[in-house]
Amino acid sequence: MYGLWKPRVLGAWKVPATGPVILAVNHSHNIDGPMVIGVAPRASHFLVKKEAFVGPLGPFMRAVGQLEVDRSTADRTAVTRALGVLKDGGVLGIFPEGSRGEGDFAALRAGLAYFAVRGGAPIVPVAVLGSAEKSGRLIKALPPLRSRVDVVFGDPFDAGDGSGRRTRKALDEATERIQKQLAAHLDNARRLTGR
Repeated sequence: MYGLWKPRVLGAWKVPATGPVILAVNHSHNIDGPMVIGVAPRASHFLVKKEAFVGPLGPFMRAVGQLEVDRSTADRTAVTRALGVLKDGGVLGIFPEGSRGEGDFAALRAGLAYFAVRGGAPIVPVAVLGSAEKSGRLIKALPPLRSRVDVVFGDPFDAGDGSGRRTRKALDEATERIQKQLAAHLDNARRLTGR
């Protein structure tokens, strides 16, 4: 990432040095995941749509620990692997919006709350800014080479209410709390970076 672009990383020290943690990353461009993987202070395992595991990229992504997920169904294998990452004290990366979009955390899926509550892991919000501002001249699907991309890590927080409940209502309430925290982090990241 540092060879192709100019990442500016803010707040990486906020990621807990040990224990399970979830990185909740906004998603507006296809380089957001690789950018966070490349600049995060700890190795991370992202849930990535199975469509990305094509050709030679598939074996490479599996070899570096990325987790293939089938978004068209309740993918129990992916869920089990993701919970295993947290159980082993690792870092799980999630795009809580489910797919690329505005990257504003406006519409979250319940998966992030499920993993946070079930895995007992704090969530670190991550804002990637600048990846979708302009297209490159040589490769239109990528930001211009050597352009600045900001990655802002926020303060870790717990999604649950402390009761340990995992009911549908508890997960819905956790999703609301998470959405507010992520939106506030994104606003703060925009102020910090001027984007």
